[in-house]
Amino acid sequence: MHFSSLIAPVFALLGAVSANSLAGRAAQLTQVQNFGDNPSGTGMYIYVPTKLAAKPPIIVAIHYCTGTAQAYYQGSPYAKLADQKGFIVIYPSSPHSGTCWDVSSQKSLKHNGGGDSNAIANMVTYALKKYNGDASKVFVTGSSSGAMMTNVMAATYPELFAAATAYSGVPAGCFVSSSGAVDAWNSTCAQGNVDQSAAYWTNVVKGMYPGYSGSRPRFQVYHGSIDTTLRPNNYRESVKEWTGVFGYDATKPQTVKNNFPANGYTTDIWGVDSTNPLGKVQGIYALNVGHTVPINGAQDMAWFGL
Repeated sequence: MHFSSLIAPVFALLGAVSANSLAGRAAQLTQVQNFGDNPSGTGMYIYVPTKLAAKPPIIVAIHYCTGTAQAYYQGSPYAKLADQKGFIVIYPSSPHSGTCWDVSSQKSLKHNGGGDSNAIANMVTYALKKYNGDASKVFVTGSSSGAMMTNVMAATYPELFAAATAYSGVPAGCFVSSSGAVDAWNSTCAQGNVDQSAAYWTNVVKGMYPGYSGSRPRFQVYHGSIDTTLRPNNYRESVKEWTGVFGYDATKPQTVKNNFPANGYTTDIWGVDSTNPLGKVQGIYALNVGHTVPINGAQDMAWFGL
């Protein structure tokens, strides 16, 4: 992948936690070598807080291009929030040059296909078993290339996740390589030149796990209006994808919140009901924000129900 296009300074990108705030913590980020089948050689790092819940939720937090598990641990708010709330954080680490994620090959775009997504799913099942995790409270999030993989994880392993949040990514399947190349760049998608119907995207998602008929994770899309790396049309296509999966009309949100969760942000919501008061799909469009939208830890906790 042409990862130079996705480079962003860690703390400017995430805007959440300084490295100093992690100093002196009793628990530390730990590498797990043998978590099960690891077909792509993806690294697993895990943060288990000292005060762990009896049946802990799990968040998978996926880094951006040029990033690492350690960088995302230091630059995102999840470890600090884990200390407060007792959940576990899994930080996968890309095995590829430039540390982007493979969101282009059929290995990664298929359930149990033997790619990066397969390895990450195996990390989740390992952590659930080892720590008596709450299988009903597993979540996935990421920034940039990590947001792309968040979309892919929600499509390829819907049975694992209750909800997902993608900060400045592209729809699952948008970066597919016609040659089947691993970790390939797709300029057509990145530049926002893909315009497909909701039905098309729904078929793409369902094709990643043929025959699956179970529940799917609630999905939250963040994107900036002046993103020149992954152009803003990727927001519209992502919204079409996930509203289509749930059977909603992307042009008719049930609720619109202006200047939420921050000034200049607009949040569109689909699928609000008694069991989903926050909806099943949220699209959050950030006016005059580039690549990437900063992580909002408090809103993530609300979306995840933590």
